[in-house]
Amino acid sequence: MITLSPRSFASTALLLFNCAVLLGPSVSGATECTATSGQHRVAMLELYTSEGCDSCPAADKWVSGLPARKFTVDRVLTLAFHVDYWNQLGWTDPFSQAVFSARQREHSKRRGMSFVVTPQLLLNGQDYRRGGVSDDFDDRIRGINQSRAPAEIRLKVSRAGDVLVGALDVRVGADAVNRRADVYLALYENNLVTAVGAGENRGRTLKHDYVVRTLVGPLALDDNGNLSRNHRFELDRRWKPQDLGLAAFVQHPDSGDVLQAVAAHCS
Repeated sequence: MITLSPRSFASTALLLFNCAVLLGPSVSGATECTATSGQHRVAMLELYTSEGCDSCPAADKWVSGLPARKFTVDRVLTLAFHVDYWNQLGWTDPFSQAVFSARQREHSKRRGMSFVVTPQLLLNGQDYRRGGVSDDFDDRIRGINQSRAPAEIRLKVSRAGDVLVGALDVRVGADAVNRRADVYLALYENNLVTAVGAGENRGRTLKHDYVVRTLVGPLALDDNGNLSRNHRFELDRRWKPQDLGLAAFVQHPDSGDVLQAVAAHCS
C-alpha cells in the first residue's frame, strides 16, 4: 500500500489543475485552461438524482458539501446525472435527460440488476451507500487515490463567447484490457437553484452542483490505446459560464471502473 503525505497530495493537485485566464472573466471574453492527470488515480463519484424525488435533495446536499470536506477535484470528480423517469409524476426536472436514465440502467444491467433507484451514488462504477451516522467515504477515496492510474489524460479547454472547445488527449498504454475502456467528456454546471412547483418536492427550493449538461461518449481508443479529440460545445445562453466545468474520464464498460479522471474550470 502506497501512502501519500499531505504535501504529496498538494503537489498532485498542482499538477492536476493549472488554469490560466487569457482575458477577463466576462461572458464575451476568451479564457483557456488545462488539466493534466498525475500518476495516481482520481476517483469518480456519479450521482443519479431527480427533482421529482423527495429523497434526492439530501443526496444533492451531501454531494455539494464535499469540497468543504477537502474532497476536491484532485481527489474525486463528482458528476450529477438527472434522470427523466420521475418527470411523469407531476414535475419535469429541467436538468433531466433520457440518456442519463439509460446510462444508469446500463450500470444496473452490468451488476445483474433489473431496476434502478434514486438517489443512487456510484463510486468508480460500484454502488456506494453512506452510513446513517458516519461513512467510510474518506477511506474509500484515499484507497483509490493511492493506486496508480492506468490512464493519462490531458484536457485543454478554451471558451470564447457561446462556444467552448475541449481538446482531449488520452493514453492508456499496452494493457489489452484497459485499451477496451471508453473515454467521455462531461460539461457540467454548479450553483443551480430551482423553485419546485409540483410533485413530491412541491414548494421546496432545491440547489444543485456538478449537474451534467452534456455528455459526449463513449469514445473509443485506437489500437495503441490512444485518443486525440477536439469537441466543440455550443453553450446555452441560460447556462452561467463562470459556473461551467469540463471533465474527462476513462471508464471500463464491463466493470465500470474509472481508470482516471480530470476536470478543468475556466473562471
